Amino acid sequence: MDIKVLGPGCGNCKRLYAEAEKAVKQLGMTAAITKVENFEDIMAYQIMMTPALVINGQVKAAGRIPNVTEITTWLATAEMEEK
Repeated sequence: MDIKVLGPGCGNCKRLYAEAEKAVKQLGMTAAITKVENFEDIMAYQIMMTPALVINGQVKAAGRIPNVTEITTWLATAEMEEK
């Protein structure tokens, strides 16, 4: 499972990273959570606003901080798709 938090390192980006960590812990899964702060790398995902959450290459949210329940649902779905 590959999880990326896209953003310049602002407070909202840090909160989204923390929410993603909580969701991973709640599911008891192993996942790499990466902060992507390089502007060119962020633009490769064609988002207009940060922070953004990317799970296995798919943008799930941009310009907002989804709650843990939402992130947990996305992670569980992505995990089932991997199998």
